[in-house]
Amino acid sequence: MRKFEGDQLVIATHNEGKLREISALLEPFGVKVTSAGALGLEEPEETEDTFVGNARIKAHFAAKASGLPALSDDSGIMVDGLNGAPGVYTADWAETRNGRDFPMAMEKTWALLEQKNIPQPRLAKFCATLCLAWPDGHDEVFEGSVNGHLTWPMRGDLGFGYDPIFIPDGYDITFGEMDPDKKHEISHRADAFTKLVRGAFA
Repeated sequence: MRKFEGDQLVIATHNEGKLREISALLEPFGVKVTSAGALGLEEPEETEDTFVGNARIKAHFAAKASGLPALSDDSGIMVDGLNGAPGVYTADWAETRNGRDFPMAMEKTWALLEQKNIPQPRLAKFCATLCLAWPDGHDEVFEGSVNGHLTWPMRGDLGFGYDPIFIPDGYDITFGEMDPDKKHEISHRADAFTKLVRGAFA
């Protein structure tokens, strides 16, 4: 396991919600964080059908382009009643000509569950894969998840993506209603980050 020994890290994302969440998780380590978006890097085409594959594409692209270690996150929601969809295509389900529309994606997801008469609780899990890549081509991969179920209608505006319809196990509020600090403690990304810190920062 290679350790991260620098003080600068590129977050391979153009997603402001992900950047805020990852920056908050890294803050205790005194790492100076910038994003691929802030550096003006392009978004590479995500051609893999797994979270690990797409995380690697993003991290290696940013590391090579910036000359700095880069951390990527590929994440999404897997819905049991939809055979694991949208999964790696979570963001694609929200794509429109005018950018990503997650309320539309959540409506589509719920409508499909209704069409299939999937019984309650409608189980789902958020998955996150972090890839830490260096400019020399080395990488380390860390995976996390959080189980829960979906609810309707949407509730809360504190999160992003599918947060307003996802209730994690053991709670009665959605990620969209949850204080961000609390979400950072229990989320799929936090699970992956715990493994990242233990492996690369400890």
